[in-house]
Amino acid sequence: MRRSPVSRILRALLAVVVLAWLACLAAVVIRARRDQARAADAIVVLGAAQYVGRPSPVLRARLDHALALWRRGLAPRLILTGGTGVGDTTSEAAVGRSYAIKRGVPDSAIYTENIGRTTSQSLREVAAFMRAHGHNRAILVSDPFHMLRLSVLARRMGMEPMTSPTRTSPISTNSSGEWKYLLSESFKVPFAYLFERRSDR
Repeated sequence: MRRSPVSRILRALLAVVVLAWLACLAAVVIRARRDQARAADAIVVLGAAQYVGRPSPVLRARLDHALALWRRGLAPRLILTGGTGVGDTTSEAAVGRSYAIKRGVPDSAIYTENIGRTTSQSLREVAAFMRAHGHNRAILVSDPFHMLRLSVLARRMGMEPMTSPTRTSPISTNSSGEWKYLLSESFKVPFAYLFERRSDR
């Protein structure tokens, strides 16, 4: 039985969509394994949960990685992101600031972005701060699965991003959990690329 032209077109479109998704998943996995850290204007740490003023294991891993980059002299400033969650009394960024200061980072070298509750919101605030200070080169620190979408969003907001994934997060050390996040990102990245509005440079 011969398929109708409409059926053939739909099958072809489905094949294209599947191939595009597989290519996106491959890009997410490849970027997750690449560290681009080099000299920049700032090291930006993406927020994660905090528990009554203490960083969660995921946030602590991100902060420790950022501190290692800062001690290498790759950037003079840390930008810590993350707003206040429902029921919380402090922000993820504020918790990160306290953590960094206790480990030797001068308060003057830290900027906190306390507004964002999503990756996009936080990066938009970071981009505005960097533009106001004449900077745009940033090392973005988060879990490996996050790297490609961070890069896409940061570029759309006028930054020159370099991604540097932490390898010590509980997410990274749990292969089944990591794949869940990688698969999720393979759907989020196209939306970030297609629908996130650009910021003026």
